[in-house]
Amino acid sequence: MRQIAIYGKGGIGKSTTSQNTVAALGEMGRKVMIVGCDPKSDSTRLMLGGLAQRTVLDTLREEGDDVDLDEVMKTGSFGVKCVESGGPEPGVGCAGRGIIVSIGLLENLGAYEDSLDYVFYDVLGDVVCGGFAMPIREGKAKEIYIVASGEMMALYAANNICKGVRKYAEAGDVRLGGIICNSRQVENEKGLLEAFSKKLGTQLIKFLPRDNIVQRAEINRKTVIEYDMDAEQAAHYRELAENIDNNDMFVIPNPMTQPELESLMMEFGILD
Repeated sequence: MRQIAIYGKGGIGKSTTSQNTVAALGEMGRKVMIVGCDPKSDSTRLMLGGLAQRTVLDTLREEGDDVDLDEVMKTGSFGVKCVESGGPEPGVGCAGRGIIVSIGLLENLGAYEDSLDYVFYDVLGDVVCGGFAMPIREGKAKEIYIVASGEMMALYAANNICKGVRKYAEAGDVRLGGIICNSRQVENEKGLLEAFSKKLGTQLIKFLPRDNIVQRAEINRKTVIEYDMDAEQAAHYRELAENIDNNDMFVIPNPMTQPELESLMMEFGILD
């Protein structure tokens, strides 16, 4: 069983990328569970046809500790098992607690079946400290993929995440599997992301071009593969899934200093 955490700047399209990738893996016949680790609880929406899944924390608050697995796990498209950790009431408590509680509950209820090929953790924004580092801190997620783009803040966040990954990698066996570019049509974007990945010591595992079909599919509460299986963008998600499925390049990243990162962006015309 391969356990993968997807990180990236808030708003970069991380949850959309995760769900479309998971759908492609499911289409390939892989057995997958996706665990939403964002208090917005939108990591499984497309897999469940837009259904707002009841979160682990909400279930525990309402039902107490006597919970069955089918109360917190639903089966979505392509047989993917879906879980949403949820978060605390606004202004109360730590949102990272949902991840800690969810993983513990899933373990106790036997969700981590031997038949699973993958477990994906869709993690909030670019936070790699405290509870949000749980998938890698506790040795659950061994593979990390970072969603980025050619925008300055997306690259800054990705570089920062690599600092967290490096910290945990030095004490365990978590590794960076690559950078996924979710294109924002920035000038020289692909070349920049290739150079950025190389500087980190990793690979650009997939460049996802921008296509409005992604938004159309989301409006229809579907992944792209379900919305239009013959679409060019569906083929891109399938290629990303295949690249992850066949990946054998796992590294301890070498994050850049802020001046090095800015110099790289200036080289590609992102900063003046």
